[in-house]
Amino acid sequence: MTATAIPARLALVVDAWFDGEKRHADGRTTFSVEDGRVVAIDSGDHGAALDAQGWRVERGAFLLPGLVDAHVHLFLDGAPTDGAVRAAHLKQGVDALTEAARASARQSLACGVTLVRDAGDRHGINHVVRGEARRPGSGMAQVRSAGLGVKRAKRYGAFMAMDVDDEASIRGSVQRLAADSDEIKLILTGIIDFDAGAVTDEPQFDAAAARCVVDAAHAAGRKVLAHCSGAKGLAVAVEAGVDSIEHGFFMDRTTLARMRDADLAWTPTFCPVHFQWAEPSAVGWSANTVGNLRCILDGHGEMLRAAHALGVRLLVGTDAGSMGVEHGHAVADEMQRFVEAGLPVDAALRAATGAPRAHFGDAHPRLAPGAPFEAVLLGADPARDLQTLRRPVRVWPAPSLPEAAA
Repeated sequence: MTATAIPARLALVVDAWFDGEKRHADGRTTFSVEDGRVVAIDSGDHGAALDAQGWRVERGAFLLPGLVDAHVHLFLDGAPTDGAVRAAHLKQGVDALTEAARASARQSLACGVTLVRDAGDRHGINHVVRGEARRPGSGMAQVRSAGLGVKRAKRYGAFMAMDVDDEASIRGSVQRLAADSDEIKLILTGIIDFDAGAVTDEPQFDAAAARCVVDAAHAAGRKVLAHCSGAKGLAVAVEAGVDSIEHGFFMDRTTLARMRDADLAWTPTFCPVHFQWAEPSAVGWSANTVGNLRCILDGHGEMLRAAHALGVRLLVGTDAGSMGVEHGHAVADEMQRFVEAGLPVDAALRAATGAPRAHFGDAHPRLAPGAPFEAVLLGADPARDLQTLRRPVRVWPAPSLPEAAA
C-alpha cells in the first residue's frame, strides 16, 4: 500500500473507528479533514452534504491512528535469516546501511506504520533518516531517534551504543547525546542465553550508575529507554527510574506493580524470540533450546496479561531488523502475540497507537478535532479479523515536520 496524500478538504465516512484509546462502533461517523488536520468528527453519514460543498468524500470500514512501532533498528534488515548474509549486511559501508534504513522506513509506512522509534545505531543513520522523513513526500514513516546509546566497555551493544565509564563520563556523554537524540538508550543488560533459558550476565550498570544516566537525561529533557531482561536488570531499571523497559523478559508481578506506580512503560518485543521458536532451523537450535524458547514466550505472555490487568502502560515494539523481524510487517505480528497472550484487541490497538504517542509526549496522541490527520483505513474491523491490519486500504502519513531534533 502506497501512502496517500491528503486532499485539501477530505470527508471520510467510516463504519467504526478507534481513536487511540477506545473504540467507537455505534454507527457511521464522518471525519472532516482540512489542510491535513481533523476539524470535525460527527456521528452519521454526512458525505452527501459535504460532497455538495466541494469536499472529496471517501468511505471505508474502519479507521485508526497511524500505527507505531516503538522499537526498531532501521539500518538492520530483518528479512534475511542466513547468518552469513546478515553478517555481510553489517559489514557494508554507511551509505549502503543508510539506504537500507530508508527502505525500512518506506516499508514501514506502506504497512500502515506512520511512526517508528529507532532504538539505536552507532552510525547515526537513525538521525539522518529522521531528518529525511520529515521532508514533504518522503514516503517514509516518521522517526523518533535514540541515536547512539550508552553501555559499558567490552559488553553487549557495540552496534548501537558508545562506552561510558565513571559518573563524569556518563553525565558528559548523555548531555552530548541529548543534543540530537529524542531519547537516551541505556544498555542495561546483555541478551538472553537461549541454551540456558536465562539471562546469565550481570547487569552492565548498578542502580546508582543507571540513576546517573536517568538524572542526566531528564535534566536535558530526554526520557530513557532501557534494554533490559532478567530479574537483576529489571530491579536496577525500576530502582533507577528509567522511563521504559525494552524487552523485559523474565518479568515478575512485583516489578510490574512498581512500574505501574511509577508510570514506567513496557515494550515486550515478542517478535525476535517468537521467530527463533517458530523457525529454529534458521539458527540451528536444539530441541532443548526450542523448549526453552517456548517457556520464555509462555512466561512473557503471562506477564503481559498481568501487566494489562495492573494497568501498566504497554507499547507495541517489534525489534524490527532482528532476524526474521521485518520492518512494518512485524507490527501486525506483535499485535497478534498480544492477542494470543489473552489481551483484548482494543488493548493491542491502544499499545500500537495512542499509548506510545502519549508516552512520547505527543500533543495529539488520539484522533480528535484539532489533531493532525495521521491515520490508516482498514477493510474490516480488526476485532472481527485481526489480519486486516496486514492489508491497509489507505495510509495517510503524518504531516511534514521541521527537520530539527524533537
